Amino acid sequence: MKNIHGRGRTAGTPLDAAALSLARGASGVWLRAGSRFGLACRGTVYLLVGYLAFRLALAVHGRTGAPASSAGAVQAAVSPAWGRIPLVLLVAGLAAYALTQLLEAVFRPSRAESETGRWRQRAVSSWGFLVYSAFCLSTAKLLLETPPRQTAQSEQRQDIDVTATVLRTGWGQLLLILVGLLIMAAAVEMGRRSIWLDFRERFTTEHMSRPLAMVTRAVGAYGCIARSVVLVLVGFFIIKAAVLSSAKQVKGLDAVFRSVASSAGGAWLALLACGLFCYGLYCLIEARYRDLTPGR
Repeated sequence: MKNIHGRGRTAGTPLDAAALSLARGASGVWLRAGSRFGLACRGTVYLLVGYLAFRLALAVHGRTGAPASSAGAVQAAVSPAWGRIPLVLLVAGLAAYALTQLLEAVFRPSRAESETGRWRQRAVSSWGFLVYSAFCLSTAKLLLETPPRQTAQSEQRQDIDVTATVLRTGWGQLLLILVGLLIMAAAVEMGRRSIWLDFRERFTTEHMSRPLAMVTRAVGAYGCIARSVVLVLVGFFIIKAAVLSSAKQVKGLDAVFRSVASSAGGAWLALLACGLFCYGLYCLIEARYRDLTPGR
């Protein structure tokens, strides 16, 4: 076992011993296989979201159809030719990725060099576990019913209804402001990490060619920055809705993309869409080359 800088480390704590136990034998093989499958499914979702956002950038304003969001990506993945098979695989992959995030929240903070680093890693991984668990459950519901054909307007109405319900509670405004600030803080952290993105932390670079490493560095940084910008915009509109006590101000992914297209032009949305597509490619490369030893 090695820490993020490659120095040797013995299993001197209960967490180290548990991580070492998970890494050995058949359990470690299945755990790594599931984690790679989860990363591949995550990358596929980002590829679809980027594709749908790019379609919005090329389309006229007010276009209806599959929303450029995670729900739209799921909708695009379920085609009549394949039936529900892609949906089953996607649910399994999202569950596997949520498990990967949970393991990171438990084991990886012990590898950080400072208390601040441990808490930062624990918060980021816990957030990923909660988000992808919720996404997995919402996707799994489609297996029990006919997949809905959501338009951009219907998805936006759902976001508005949820926000209006929260605003009617006593702590609604404060809660929304807190959620918006957390999302923006997560976006800033993603942007910070993209600046220092390298392969010492998670990748087994000895198995990667130098050109592939350079390409991965580029698409990963571009994708992380695009994610950060999108999340900052989502958090901003949540805070705006709370401050103005107007649920109509909130915007999900699709509404954010359409807002960018209408105010800043299709070129800016195309840049964001390409960034999200690049992040999907980065996730696929990560699924192949990432060191998935527990605690890494």
